[in-house]
Amino acid sequence: MDYRRLVELIPTANWGTVSDRLVDLVLTSKNDEKMPSQLANKILYYWQQNVLRSESGIAALLEAAVLLEPEKTIAALGELQMLDVAEQVKKMLGS
Repeated sequence: MDYRRLVELIPTANWGTVSDRLVDLVLTSKNDEKMPSQLANKILYYWQQNVLRSESGIAALLEAAVLLEPEKTIAALGELQMLDVAEQVKKMLGS
């Protein structure tokens, strides 16, 4: 999946809200064994650099959220009125 293309569908004014919601999903997931260590390290690096609300930070969070909690991610995007992004995730997952 091209997560950066998905981030481009999110208005920059909403990046903070989307980032916070994705962080919550990733941190509360019980499926942490699905998280590749390289992706976890990338997210930790972005957090340390204070760029989780940037395009690359949101792309990494979105990738992690889709890997760990695909249905919850789609639902959260819908609740945030990011229907285009939720629909693209559904298509990419074959749902």
